[in-house]
Amino acid sequence: MKRIALFAAVMLIITGCGSDDPSPAPVVEGFTVDNYPKVEGSTSTRPLNILTACKLLGVGYKWEKNTYVGTWEIEPVFNSGNGNIAANFWNLFRSSQTHQSFINLIDKKAGIILTARKIAADEKAYADGLGVTLIEAPIARDAFVFILHPDNPVESLTIEQIQRIYMGEITNWSEVGGNNAEIVPYVRDEYSGSQDLMETMVMKDLDIMDFRYRASHEIAVAFTMSGAFEAVIREVNAICYTVFYYKETMLKDAATKSIAINGVFPSRENISNNTYPLVSDVYATIRSDLDTSSTAYRLYELYQTETGREIISESGYLLK
Repeated sequence: MKRIALFAAVMLIITGCGSDDPSPAPVVEGFTVDNYPKVEGSTSTRPLNILTACKLLGVGYKWEKNTYVGTWEIEPVFNSGNGNIAANFWNLFRSSQTHQSFINLIDKKAGIILTARKIAADEKAYADGLGVTLIEAPIARDAFVFILHPDNPVESLTIEQIQRIYMGEITNWSEVGGNNAEIVPYVRDEYSGSQDLMETMVMKDLDIMDFRYRASHEIAVAFTMSGAFEAVIREVNAICYTVFYYKETMLKDAATKSIAINGVFPSRENISNNTYPLVSDVYATIRSDLDTSSTAYRLYELYQTETGREIISESGYLLK
């Protein structure tokens, strides 16, 4: 399946704030636009990557709502002394989505990546073929969540029920306490981080039915994070999945609802205390042969310090 790239937004409205100081001091010295590492990551880690750059380069910032896709994002606030930074800021990092971020790191096109999962089997095989090994450090806590339309009365599903829905064995919401209506399952594209989490955390060794060829719903693949929400918003009987951070921080205004899994709702408290059954981690990953004097390695180490943890927490992530 081809991945459709998420187009960059061109119109933003100011709806929030971040740094009160228009010219804050860098939290750590030594990072400049000229030596800043090549950073990549999954869609959900984009705010953390941007916030980190602002903190390290001494740039003000604020939360804004992107009117193109509806996501809340951190935007830099440049002042008159930030000319060189402003001209180069958006070249410092990319959000190539999870799979491509791993490939670019392996190919030395990125120095460090932040992703909502560990390396997948096919990516590791690619790295092994090139004699490359990676070092992954869990830096934040996230969770894998399922979303429904708010008019769907179902509030909880078991992991077994979800498995059977995606295997095509449960096909009507009435079978799991809902309305007498056909279940419309959506999946993510095969290279997305969410799809890998679905296959490894939920389905495990079970096969997902190919829903693309259903007569009533031919298109059942959400190619972007926001696409998963769009599918559920327009289809009252749909179900799809995402990560907690993206839903609660980046798309908090979306007209969707999370559901409990095995009777436990994905709240910040339940994720923090591990009672929610689908808790996952966010990772900072580098190549094992990375120069330890490089800024990429310094950034990797920073995320494991108290200063780094403060940045992670301010971005909205739960700390490990």
